[in-house]
Amino acid sequence: MHTILGANGQIGEELTKELYRNYSKEIRLVSRNPKKVHDTDQLFPANLMDHEATHEAVKGSGIAYVTVGLPIDSKIWEEKFPVMMQNVIAACKKHECKLVLFDNTYMYAKTSEPQTEESAFAPVGRKSKVRAQITEMLLREMRNGSIEAVICRAPEFYGPNKTQSVTNTLIFDNIEQHKKLKVPLRDDTKRTLIWTPDASRAMALIGNTPDCYDQTWHLPCDDSRPTYSEMINMASEVYGRELKYAVLKKWQFNIGGIFNKQIKELQELLPRYQCDNIFKFDKFNQKFPSFKTTSFKEGIIQIKKEQNAS
Repeated sequence: MHTILGANGQIGEELTKELYRNYSKEIRLVSRNPKKVHDTDQLFPANLMDHEATHEAVKGSGIAYVTVGLPIDSKIWEEKFPVMMQNVIAACKKHECKLVLFDNTYMYAKTSEPQTEESAFAPVGRKSKVRAQITEMLLREMRNGSIEAVICRAPEFYGPNKTQSVTNTLIFDNIEQHKKLKVPLRDDTKRTLIWTPDASRAMALIGNTPDCYDQTWHLPCDDSRPTYSEMINMASEVYGRELKYAVLKKWQFNIGGIFNKQIKELQELLPRYQCDNIFKFDKFNQKFPSFKTTSFKEGIIQIKKEQNAS
């Protein structure tokens, strides 16, 4: 049984599709209000803040994938993520279930230094400290040999459907709505973005490759690392019209944060847009040389198709 904890988001949904295609038809979807992707999916409503409910959700599973997402709210993250992680780790240990954690890069230093699996954690900001905390919780268990687990780490998303990210919100949503695009801080820094279906495919592959466990893996991306200026030029070609944009300055985010909580919560992440973001995934490429990632142009074409169909 493959169990997805936090199954309703874009990563969880794409993971469900990939597991069904290539690994197993026995899939359990766990969230507060899970919805089937395939007729054979098992639905298990549960709150991962509940110790017993988490144990019941994991019971009978061979692999549990943690793809839980929470609103971008520091207080909620501090209250919920550590408890959820404790509950999931305890459940996987008790039921001898493998654990695959979908992780992000918030805990890394927000500098232009290349990020590898060996990069030290240097969290700045409340949400970054929470992500470091829950990852360290799992790393301790892995070092102790008390759990068979693997960490799959991804940079910022962009993608189709329900993908939630800064780039989707400020660029692609605004294209669809014929609004002026917005770029955070600078349009000339290199960005490493991961296409969400690629992230889910790679996570399924790692989770079903036994000798990948007890390690951290960076998930693969298009390694061209375009700037926002280059990305918008590509989008202009795909959409067949000139797409104009404005570069938002830090003072604009500061003022916006006074009136908008989401903008305020975004501010701790802004330093990563001030410099190049070089996320490396050589380890994955060496292990899985035939894995094909989606190019930025291919991704933009797919986003446009879905927007036209909606």
